[in-house]
Amino acid sequence: MARYSPKGRPSDKETPIQQIRPFEFKQCIAILKATGKKASTIRELRNGISEVSDECIFHHVYQYFLKGHILEYTNDFAQWTAHFLEERALAEQLSNLDPYMFHSIEDVRKELLRIIDTFLESFPEPRPVLAGNEFYFSEALTIVFPCGVKAKNLAEFLVAIKNVDAESIYYHFYEARMRLGGGVDDFSRWIEGSLRRKDLAERIRNIDPFMHNLDGIREQIAGFVEEDLRIEMEAP
Repeated sequence: MARYSPKGRPSDKETPIQQIRPFEFKQCIAILKATGKKASTIRELRNGISEVSDECIFHHVYQYFLKGHILEYTNDFAQWTAHFLEERALAEQLSNLDPYMFHSIEDVRKELLRIIDTFLESFPEPRPVLAGNEFYFSEALTIVFPCGVKAKNLAEFLVAIKNVDAESIYYHFYEARMRLGGGVDDFSRWIEGSLRRKDLAERIRNIDPFMHNLDGIREQIAGFVEEDLRIEMEAP
């Protein structure tokens, strides 16, 4: 998502209000659909990953943070591998995958398979999970809709970011990184493009998406915005 020098930075007052495009907060929900595929061993997981749709990979990797997980791992495959297969070394490798570094979901799929294949070369017959702990592959229909909240300036944005639902934080901070590409989120793009606050935008853009849950992301952004506003108010 830095250097920080408020002097010389355009303020909201210096940008004609009619030129500022309001930020419209949106949020998304994921409606799950079972694929009928499941896995009880790492080999079955590997075969499932190779066969399921891109929508399935997207749900289990990119939409992981929409589910409110604690951040021990960063995707469903790693989570299951650690907690049910008890293969934590493999889980760590799967969790280290940054999906936003890849150009397509197919590239993410190939990297997941590469990691698992390397593991299977050394451990060809890992144990299965107990009955009832299988991995179930799912797809998700993602529905995006407006929250009914808009911000025309940084103060309004601060109030909104503190109060919108977590699903809105996910949509604008996580999902946008794939939609916009290049590790760019909706928040920093608007703050830089519409408010001309490049330093603040860089600070938000540099937040590590894998080190915080959604409430943590909210707190980080709100903290940066409050600091920016406070410095502006205190400036002579």
